[in-house]
Amino acid sequence: MSNPFQHLAEPLDPAQQDKKFYNLNKLGDSRYARLPFSIRVLLEAAIRNCDEFLVKKQDVENILNWKLTQHDNVEVPFRPARVILQDFTGVPAVVDFAAMRDAVKRLGGDPQTINPVCPVDLVIDHSIQVDFNRRSDSLQKNQELEFERNRERFEFLKWGSQAFQNMRIIPPGSGIIHQVNLEYLARVVFDQDGYYYPDSLVGTDSHTTMIDGLGVLGWGVGGIEAEAVMLGQPISMVLPEVIGYKLMGNPHPLVTSTDIVLTVTKHLRQVGVVGKFVEFFGTGVAQLSIADRATIANMCPEYGATAAFFPVDLVSVQYLQQTGRAEEKVQYIQKYLEAAGLFRDFNNTNQDPDFSQVVELDLSTVVPCCSGPKRPQDKVSVSEMKSDFQNCLGAKQGFKGFQIPQGHHYDKVKFPYNNTEYELSHGSVVIAAITSCTNTSNPSVMLGAGLLAKKAVEAGLCVKPYIKTSLSPGSGVVTFYLRDSGVQPYLSKLGFDVVGYGCMTCIGNSGPLPDPVVEAITQGDLVAVGVLSGNRNFEGRVHPNTRANYLASPPLVIAYAIAGTIRIDFEKDPLGVNAEGKEIYLRDIWPTRDEIQAVERQYVIPGMFKEVYEKIEKVNESWNDLKAPTDELYPWDPKSTYIKSPPFFDSLTMELQPPKSITDAYVLLNLGDSVTTDHISPAGNIARNSPAARYLVNRGLTPREFNSYGSRRGNDAVMARGTFANIRLFNKFINKQSPSTIYFPSNETLDIFDAAERYQNDGHNLILLTGKEYGSGSSRDWAAKGPFLQGIKAVLAESYERIHRSNLVGMGIIPLQYLPGESAEALGLSGQERYTIVIPEEKDLRPGMNVEIKLDTGKSFEAIMRFDTDVELTYYRNGGILNYMIRKMANSS
Repeated sequence: MSNPFQHLAEPLDPAQQDKKFYNLNKLGDSRYARLPFSIRVLLEAAIRNCDEFLVKKQDVENILNWKLTQHDNVEVPFRPARVILQDFTGVPAVVDFAAMRDAVKRLGGDPQTINPVCPVDLVIDHSIQVDFNRRSDSLQKNQELEFERNRERFEFLKWGSQAFQNMRIIPPGSGIIHQVNLEYLARVVFDQDGYYYPDSLVGTDSHTTMIDGLGVLGWGVGGIEAEAVMLGQPISMVLPEVIGYKLMGNPHPLVTSTDIVLTVTKHLRQVGVVGKFVEFFGTGVAQLSIADRATIANMCPEYGATAAFFPVDLVSVQYLQQTGRAEEKVQYIQKYLEAAGLFRDFNNTNQDPDFSQVVELDLSTVVPCCSGPKRPQDKVSVSEMKSDFQNCLGAKQGFKGFQIPQGHHYDKVKFPYNNTEYELSHGSVVIAAITSCTNTSNPSVMLGAGLLAKKAVEAGLCVKPYIKTSLSPGSGVVTFYLRDSGVQPYLSKLGFDVVGYGCMTCIGNSGPLPDPVVEAITQGDLVAVGVLSGNRNFEGRVHPNTRANYLASPPLVIAYAIAGTIRIDFEKDPLGVNAEGKEIYLRDIWPTRDEIQAVERQYVIPGMFKEVYEKIEKVNESWNDLKAPTDELYPWDPKSTYIKSPPFFDSLTMELQPPKSITDAYVLLNLGDSVTTDHISPAGNIARNSPAARYLVNRGLTPREFNSYGSRRGNDAVMARGTFANIRLFNKFINKQSPSTIYFPSNETLDIFDAAERYQNDGHNLILLTGKEYGSGSSRDWAAKGPFLQGIKAVLAESYERIHRSNLVGMGIIPLQYLPGESAEALGLSGQERYTIVIPEEKDLRPGMNVEIKLDTGKSFEAIMRFDTDVELTYYRNGGILNYMIRKMANSS
């Protein structure tokens, strides 16, 4: 059907009649000027894509009426302009596409219908590990090992880039997805098919929100949901509330953007913004660079919001010029956004829109801080780090506790390293990593770290050699300005050599610690520490031997590396003592904001960005030399331990099966609060005594060849065995941290996969019991696919993180939620009961309805079935979103 809003389309420039835009001001509707800028982007997409089928006039009216409908769970469709993937989530997406082509052909359709219809960028950034550090050739060695381990995955991705249209691959060694997106991929405004329109996106990485700092509306979705968007489906979303976050004042000269974002993270977690948009405004925003804004937006998943939006302003335009975008593009971007009512002046309060709620932060109140030891929202002022860690040592096992007996808080273990004896104790730093898109995209904190390193070396300070130090920039541009400003040699002297361009330590690819260090930690049962400039510090993520992990700015990472311990008060304790016996304090070498900005102005220039990004898709010779299949259908290799055709569609038919009740289900796991996707589906190393390790050994691999769970996401047999394999998973059934559970028919304690497999072989249904914020963390589709393959039919939780609930829906797993005020504890559930979940007949199903749960004890209660929209119910009826798309494509062809 024709677009009922076609009359709003007009040329942006009268001299170019073939370049039009939808002028939303021509609606003549006073509601438009009161909408938050993020909601205006949703409105523009709805108007431009209105076809009275997927997007209807009523959807446009609902968005215009946001002020009245925001609290009413009104469902609206959104068609993003593009999709972005990284390789850990991109490989399983391409595997699914390949398997969907097979399924469509098997059902009599045309395999070519399975093809992205919107632009897709896939950045390979999660594969490289810190195997080598503190060597002049660390970068080369790590990249060589990356190719050696991942050649099969890379060949598969290269096949995908050739087999599928609209899919661009950014090769390994180019940088981190979100930094590359910010500096290169972001269009800000699309110029396509004769129309200008706002850039917008969804990505299969939760930190996709980083691009919101540039005024591009984007957020993370599950890989399963992203695949549907790639195939042309709009996202069905509940029209969100928008929290206006007002920034005022100027930050203290010693405060970094990292300090600001950790403060914002804690504040917004307390406010409660899960499932909502946050939109920043106020005069304080104008004081922040785009890199600072992007840092704040990047951490959006850590405070639980869907998006963290900074509308485009003059600072955004200047950033586009600084990063080497063509002047012609920059001009039409500003002209279009001004004409469409999407350009912001943060100093003009008359432009302030309506918000659901307004919260404020005075930037002058922010103090230097870190976050940890186990969650990014647990902010700790630097001045309190020493005392806070001491309290954590003795506190009960939990987010802020390690339960170390009082008499052992000052235990020390001596160990030899490189013919010298050293000493470890609780709080000793063993990993110090400048890593992650969050901070390496920000020249102010990177140059701050470099200047600190320079002053530290000149003062005679050093870092102990056993501490695993690393610098993994998010793009080649960082290397340019660190080198040209003269600070890289000083970073290298402290051990912070460039070890690779990728996520590395932040994603858990920290590589091995020296054996003597591991032995000392194990011998003393020590709480060793990792300090990283990343965005995630969940248990077991950074390294299995660092029980405490703190997020910190790059300069603070260096400071704690020099100190060698987290148990230091920088105000009172010296950072170190030089060869002359002089005590050096952190305040003696900390660079001022003025120093940093002077260096940044001189050395971060457009030519660097142009030089790096002009050749980004062709510069990696190893990638260029890869040979990949050219078939329309992927030729699966049955011997492969990396790429395997998944079983999701093996029994799929065109006919729908009516929904069935889940009867007499056992509980596989009884979990607590804040179970993360890292707990459910770890990305890091594969333990040698795990079910996944046994599977790989049986196929002839040695432990050296295991690689990581993240790298093997193209193989469902590994990933099913890796589900709930995190060594820090706390299962109430066995009352300790361990990837094991009780198989109740025989009362045996087994590895979780082995128990699930036995339940399935015996024909038993399975469910999970869990607490608040189930599935927080990364947008990891295997955290839903893995439980599906283990036979889990439903999850009963107190609350869910947004993306993970969506992923469960996408796999056909029922997300159930206790009624308000209820929980397993309140209902007296032990998890040893058998559960029957009564699913109504199809005609009676409706979004957000209550269902009855009956126990074999005779007790029953109700829970909310969290299918939040009619579209999600449609996916459930089809057994998941991908099944729905296959049937749709097979029918259409």
